[in-house]
Amino acid sequence: MNRFGACALALLATSIVPHAALAAEPATAKPYLSLEQLRAKYGDAQSGRYATIGGVEVYHKDEGKGPAILLIHGSQSTLRTWDHIAPVLVQRGYRVIRYDTPPLGLSGSISDQAARQLTPAAFVAGLLDHLGVDRVSCVGVSSGGTTCMYLAATYPERVHRLIMSNAPSDPVENAKLTPTPEFEAAQREARETGFQSQRFWNAFLDYFSGVPERLDAGIREQYYDINRRVPEKNYTALTGLVRDHEKVRAAMARVHCPTLLIWGARDELLPPAAADTLAGYLENAQVSKIFMPDVGHYPPLEVPARFAQLVINYLEVATPE
Repeated sequence: MNRFGACALALLATSIVPHAALAAEPATAKPYLSLEQLRAKYGDAQSGRYATIGGVEVYHKDEGKGPAILLIHGSQSTLRTWDHIAPVLVQRGYRVIRYDTPPLGLSGSISDQAARQLTPAAFVAGLLDHLGVDRVSCVGVSSGGTTCMYLAATYPERVHRLIMSNAPSDPVENAKLTPTPEFEAAQREARETGFQSQRFWNAFLDYFSGVPERLDAGIREQYYDINRRVPEKNYTALTGLVRDHEKVRAAMARVHCPTLLIWGARDELLPPAAADTLAGYLENAQVSKIFMPDVGHYPPLEVPARFAQLVINYLEVATPE
């Protein structure tokens, strides 16, 4: 599946321009960025590392010492989602692991063979094996939360605590969204030009934020850049998706570890009722819920300090060893 079809399934069914339209012209006709260009601009020589898991190159960071916390970003994002959260957790005494889900960010492409052989959970387990980590508390936002859930369902002995933020429980292809005039105009422009400009991503982030001013120019530039990477195939092979409802329900029923849902209540795609539905599907887990009335779809981006504190409180106070 290609990049923008993936986005529709993983996040925004009614608002992303189909990739077939965007890829109609040669890549050279649009201001795409190559993987090498993205690595030159966003690579971190101090803490960024590369590993090959199941034939797929993954960019990751492994910082700090102590109990391990794995942070998984959502669709159309990168490990930079956690830039303001990881240092807080490291300072608190945790080992913090995060990665760019291939083929996003600075991670490599996914071959057809790797797409057939790997699942999101198996890929994450492989990365943890590479790092010598047996057990983690897994924190994920949007489709990253779904990946955490699959990890807990498939490898229950490896997930100590599960924290999901604004993660889908049901397919979102038929979500009924009412875009703002600015976002509607940006979508129309993308359809006409076959390219999602900085204007598009500004409107996108505004629409899915509780308070758009919280997302600075640096975040907006990152989203524009990472989403104009030269188009990749097998775009969702390692993304946690909820297309197969029966499969998802069965996986959620296999989750037994204590689980926290941290929810931005101003999410146009997944309102608070979606959190209640997700909690119901996690029928064999002890589920707690916290709603943020002023936050949209991306709590780790909008309110990182608050989000980090909630993670710490849950791990250390609500569900201590």
